[in-house]
Amino acid sequence: MPRKPIELTEAEWTIIKAVWDHEPCAAPTIQEKLFKQTEWTYSTVRTLMDRMVAKGLLTANKVRNTTLYQSAVTRLQAQRGELLYALKHAFNGALAPMVQCLLDNQELTAEELAELESLLKAKKRTVKK
Repeated sequence: MPRKPIELTEAEWTIIKAVWDHEPCAAPTIQEKLFKQTEWTYSTVRTLMDRMVAKGLLTANKVRNTTLYQSAVTRLQAQRGELLYALKHAFNGALAPMVQCLLDNQELTAEELAELESLLKAKKRTVKK
């Protein structure tokens, strides 16, 4: 059975990005790093982080009187989950319209287009006929 895709809320994205940049870290560190952006209090950050532990997004290890948090998911796993969520909900699982939407709404360089073509050619070679 495939693993359930990782889905993060906007607040969880904010927290996990800060954790990735500072792990292992304590909640006060994250609160301090995010305060200008979010104005979240320590208790808000701690609550969010503890909920993320319960969801399996972070791990928590008690060291004396401090809880140190680390990510339990990689950036790639989180990005994949976000992309699959958008594909499922915004495009009813249809990949071509999603790619078309991205192509229509992004300024792509010739290098980026060449890279996309290369990715498609590589994928075609691995697809069973």
